[in-house]
Amino acid sequence: MTNNKILQDKLAYDETFSCVQCGYCLPACPTYLAFGKESHSPRGRIQLVKLAAEGKIGFEDLGDSIDCCLGCRACETICPTNVEYGKILDSAIDVLGAFRKSQQSISEKVVRNIVFKKVLPNKKILKIVGTGLRLYQRTKADKVIRKSGVIKQVSPSLATMEQITPRIYKPESRENFQVNSKLKTKTKVAFFTGCIMDTFFARVNDLSMKLLEKAGCEVVLQKEQTCCGALHQHSAEKETAIELAKKNIEVFEQLDCDYIVNAIGGCGAALVEYDHLFEKSDPWFGRAKKFSLKNKDISYILSRMELPITKPLHMRVTYQPSCHLTNVQKIVNEPMELIRKIPGIEFTQMKNQDLCCGSAGIYNIVHHEESMMILDMKMKTVKDVKPHLIITTNPGCHLQMILGVKREGLESTVSVKHLVEVLAEACEVS
Repeated sequence: MTNNKILQDKLAYDETFSCVQCGYCLPACPTYLAFGKESHSPRGRIQLVKLAAEGKIGFEDLGDSIDCCLGCRACETICPTNVEYGKILDSAIDVLGAFRKSQQSISEKVVRNIVFKKVLPNKKILKIVGTGLRLYQRTKADKVIRKSGVIKQVSPSLATMEQITPRIYKPESRENFQVNSKLKTKTKVAFFTGCIMDTFFARVNDLSMKLLEKAGCEVVLQKEQTCCGALHQHSAEKETAIELAKKNIEVFEQLDCDYIVNAIGGCGAALVEYDHLFEKSDPWFGRAKKFSLKNKDISYILSRMELPITKPLHMRVTYQPSCHLTNVQKIVNEPMELIRKIPGIEFTQMKNQDLCCGSAGIYNIVHHEESMMILDMKMKTVKDVKPHLIITTNPGCHLQMILGVKREGLESTVSVKHLVEVLAEACEVS
C-alpha cells in the first residue's frame, strides 16, 4: 500500500468528495464569520484535508485551520449534500496529533498524560479538585488570588475563566439513585454524570435526577461510570477516548434501562457517537451502537413526560443552545418546548440563535482571543432581545455566556442558568 493511500484512509479522504464547494456552510460557520478567511471555513478546511491526503501540502499547512475549528458542526446541519464534516475533522485531528506527538517536549507529554489519563477519568481526583475549589471559594482565597494578579501572570486566558468559575456545590448523597432502587415506574433511566460537569455543576446533576423522578422515572446511577472522552477526542487522544468508551459501555450494559440520560450537550454528543470510534468489523461496534441509541439528553425525556410545573416565573428569557445538542444529537425544539410550558415566562429567540458561543470545550482557554471574537459576535444578538435570563444546556456554554454577560457589563440585569435549574424552580424542586 502506498504512503498516499495510507494517509488517505487515515484522513477520511473519500468523504471530502461529498463537498461540492457550494458555500452554503459559510454563513453558519462562526470562525468564517469572525475571521473572514476561506481557510477558516468548513469548505476551506475540507479542501486542505483533501490536498494533504494527496500529498500536495504538508501537515503543518493543516494545523492553523484545523486548530481554529470549534467543531460546532453547524455546517453539517445546513449542508445540502450531507458532507460528514465531523468525520473529516476528527480524522485531521488524529493525523495532526500523531504528527505532533514526535515534536512534543517532555513537559508537554507529562502535562497531557496527567490531564487526559490521570485526572479526567478519575472520579476520586475530581472529587478532591471539587473540594479544593469549594474551600478556595469559601475561604475567600479566590478574591485574594485575583487581587494579587498571580494567575494573570501565568495565563491571562486562565485568569479570565477563573473569574467566572461558578459557585461549587458538594454533590448531594446519591444513595437513593443506586442500582437496586425499589421504585417501579414505566420508564427506567440510568443517569450519566460526566466529569467536569460533576465537578463544576454537581448541583445541575442533582436537580436533573430529582426532576426525572418527579416526572415519573425510576433513576439509577452507576458509580463505576467514567468520563465520556469528548475532550480526549478533540485533543487527539483517541486511544484513551476508546478506552473510556469501552468502560462506559461495559458499565451501562449491566443495567436493564430504557434510556441513559445526561444534561450535558457536549458529552451527550460524544456518547451518541461512540460507534464512530470503532470499525464496523470490530466486536465493540455493535455494543457501542446499542449504547449510543439509548443515550438521550434530559430535555428529550422530560418533554415527553408529565412534568409538574407549579410555579410561574415572570421574566424575559432567551435560549443559547449547545451546538452539539443541536447539530449532533439533533435535539432542537425540546428545550424550547419545555421553556414555553413555564407560566409567566416571556420567551424570545435571539437572531442566529444556533450560532456557536465560542466555548467549545477548552477552546476558550487555548484559543482565547478567537473565542472572545466569536463571543462578542454572539452577545450582540443577546443584547437585542434584552433578556433577564439566558438559558443554556451545556456547562461550557453556561460559563461562556456568564463571561459574555460580564464583558458586556450586564451582571446586574442578566443571569445565566441551565435549563434544568429553571425547570427545577418551576417545579419547586430543590
